[in-house]
Amino acid sequence: MLSMKLVYLANIIVAGWISLTSMFAPRIAAATIFSNVYPGTDVIRLVGCLWLGIAVLSVLGLFRPVTFAPVFLIQLIYKGSWLLLVALPAIRAGENYPSGMAAFFLIWVLVLPWVMPWSTWWG
Repeated sequence: MLSMKLVYLANIIVAGWISLTSMFAPRIAAATIFSNVYPGTDVIRLVGCLWLGIAVLSVLGLFRPVTFAPVFLIQLIYKGSWLLLVALPAIRAGENYPSGMAAFFLIWVLVLPWVMPWSTWWG
């Protein structure tokens, strides 16, 4: 339970900050979060809305950790997919990609399976 709450707290801080920056200052987000790889367009605002959803669900997860744990599964799927379909091909091709984001996503993809309540879901 404590590990889940720590991940929720990290989501609130990180996804919350990134979401606000992406939604209300997409050009700043493009420069800082996305390493100037992607332009500061409405697509970044859309991604910010997704991260806001994760932050809000994580606030609720602090109070009902198991109930809101599917947010971890969503993160595992989209972060893992992004790493495999965007970051890895960019690395192989020697192209630019948001390396800070990729590092954070990799850490998250490695941590999330250990905090998910698998036994509750499948037990």
